[in-house]
Amino acid sequence: MRTLALGVAVSSALTLAPQAHAQSQSQPASTGASAAHDKAVGQLAGADKDFLENAAQSGHFELEGSKLALTKSSNADVKAFAQKMVDDHGKVGAELAALASKKGYEAPTGPSLMQQAKLKTLDMSDDGFDKRYAEMIAVTAHEDAVTLFRKASEEAKDPEVKAFAAKVLPTLKEHLTQAQALQSKVGGK
Repeated sequence: MRTLALGVAVSSALTLAPQAHAQSQSQPASTGASAAHDKAVGQLAGADKDFLENAAQSGHFELEGSKLALTKSSNADVKAFAQKMVDDHGKVGAELAALASKKGYEAPTGPSLMQQAKLKTLDMSDDGFDKRYAEMIAVTAHEDAVTLFRKASEEAKDPEVKAFAAKVLPTLKEHLTQAQALQSKVGGK
């Protein structure tokens, strides 16, 4: 049943991806103020834009997954960790959105389609929710975020993007350590 649910969620995400791409392709040409916005975005290196996009989506994924844990879990440790993630990722997400806006880039306001599918799968799991949350949101997402922010802190071309990544990285490493401890408590890997 879980395999079927995962298949349906992933299939839905993949089905929507071409539609989202087609919508983004059908946007009207830039004029006036939006042309200035496009020029400012063009000044950011492609890798820096990719970092801002991936970091925003990752943050929303962890934030939404943690909000889900606050409603679905009855484990005090899971709820405490989830609340910390909601608080911390909410603040970092606001900082990231402000930085992106300053650079003329509108950061995503939600997780990627694949991350949305994972959240739907997580939401459908009742038995073993805490274990899945600890593995998927707490540990794996933080491992990915640490890698993403480490790379940007070393390689970003824009000094403010690089400084932002370097500033957030220690907090993400701390979250990963806490996530691994949580995973041990709830019977994860």
